[in-house]
Amino acid sequence: MQPQSRGRIVLVVIVLLVLGGVFYAGFTAGMRNVPDISLVTELTNKEGDKPSEVDFSAFWRAWRVLNDKYIPTKVATTTVAVTDQDKVWGAISGLTASLKDPYTIFFPPEEAKIFESEISGTFEGVGMEIGIKDKILTVVAPLKDTPAERAGIRSGDRILKIDGIPTDGMGTDIAVRKIRGKQGTTVRLTVSREGRPEAFDLSVTRGVINVPVIDTQVKLSDGTISPDKTVGLRSDGVFIIRLYSFTAQSPDLFRGALREFIQSGSTKLLLDLRGNPGGYLEAAVDMASWFLPAGDVVVQEEYAKDDVRIYRSHGYDVFNENLRMVILIDGGSASASEILAGALREYKIAELVGAKTFGKGSVQELVPLTADTSLKVTVARWLTPSGKSISEEGLIPDYEVEITQEDLTKQRDPQMDKAISVLLGK
Repeated sequence: MQPQSRGRIVLVVIVLLVLGGVFYAGFTAGMRNVPDISLVTELTNKEGDKPSEVDFSAFWRAWRVLNDKYIPTKVATTTVAVTDQDKVWGAISGLTASLKDPYTIFFPPEEAKIFESEISGTFEGVGMEIGIKDKILTVVAPLKDTPAERAGIRSGDRILKIDGIPTDGMGTDIAVRKIRGKQGTTVRLTVSREGRPEAFDLSVTRGVINVPVIDTQVKLSDGTISPDKTVGLRSDGVFIIRLYSFTAQSPDLFRGALREFIQSGSTKLLLDLRGNPGGYLEAAVDMASWFLPAGDVVVQEEYAKDDVRIYRSHGYDVFNENLRMVILIDGGSASASEILAGALREYKIAELVGAKTFGKGSVQELVPLTADTSLKVTVARWLTPSGKSISEEGLIPDYEVEITQEDLTKQRDPQMDKAISVLLGK
């Protein structure tokens, strides 16, 4: 090859290298200016429903950095895989956690299935309602005849650890996920309890939970159990109804119990709402309607932007002025229990005996996000007919009565005894 030809080839190569370098430099500079969201190619609908006034650049940069740099955790020799969809669910969980409301919860697919089984009335677990009180995971109430009750769990117990894992900062959704499980398996709860200087462990064997609703079985004056479980009339003339939850069936069952009360000829009614964690608002309104004239306010719902919705009595109102009524409450009485007790106390239908209620006066709406996920979000606060916030104050009874450890050991119930004495005018 002639020297002149070789010189031209070298010149061409140099020019191509220079152009390639310029192109690469320009491409690199351009990529640095491309929004991080454009570099996330694994997802669809990245901009759907995005609020225009919020800057998401930090979120998408974090997403890209995690994809580029994170080394997955290994358990033994198995890599713990986290899919892009798992990251999306985690992001939504973090979004709900930012509200610092323990009752606003995101349910990814598995948790959504568990929640659906719970509200259907039957599920596998230990059988107790939990909530956050003073930033601590707390038992609202164990349900009747459940593994939790049989293991000795009580209303007000603070759960410090679940199977050795500290619950500090843990949301109720994660706690529920860890406590629930297959029938026959065991969960270990580390509990602190008022009156006991040190925390202690309780092992609870999970079972199938059937949510109880109502019971009219009572102890007779001689201490024996009435052999007829459908009769709530004591020999001293007091009729007792125990209500354990506010389900869709509760209004019909409550109506049947009231029919028994009327047929008994008694005018002294004791409604035991201790350990009742609540349930459907409509059930509480329906039950209050047996005692209040049509149009009386049962509860107020305070929404955002000063929107207040009023729920009023349907006006069944079958009882006359001869009715004497007492409602038993304690720290396990929450939600719909507080609505019913608060309304009947403010209208002077009933007096309250026992201990201060839990103070769970908020409204959650279940919103489907996808076909297999949902969001339970607090949308309102409950106020009593006079406007007192149930969440902020709870209900303080007219007669405060403490149950001590000695009372429990000796199977005494001073709260019930006081309620009976109030009804009998002693």
